[in-house]
Formats: sequence, structure tokens, C-alpha cells
Amino acid sequence: MNIIISIRYNSPAGIVLQQGEFHLKGRKPEQITVDWWKDIQREVYTEGLIEVKVNNEDITNKVKALLN
Repeated sequence: MNIIISIRYNSPAGIVLQQGEFHLKGRKPEQITVDWWKDIQREVYTEGLIEVKVNNEDITNKVKALLN
């Protein structure tokens, strides 16, 4: 099953929105998002996660809980 993840975050240039399509492969959407967020942070400077949606469902709190 594929899901669409949207991540909105702060950067020095302003608020950025990135979207991607991912296959679950038995993993939870929030874990896929955490892995992707860490990849984004390695590539660009970020100033903080604002919002995460999976198929238009807000999972921001679940993702932030895994990051702490």
C-alpha cells in the first residue's frame, strides 16, 4: 500500500512543503516519516518541523513523539 506524506517545516528561506509517495512495507507511516525527515535534515538546514500529514491526516504529534 502506498501513502502520500507531506512535511511542512521552517527553513532560513521560509516555510517549505515537501511531499513524497512511499510504500508501507509493513512499517507505520510515522516511522517512514521520521526516516524521511532525518534524510531531509541531512540534505538541508531546517529550523523545525511544523506539520506532517499522511493522506491528508495530521500525524504531527505522533512524529514529534518519535523524534524526542
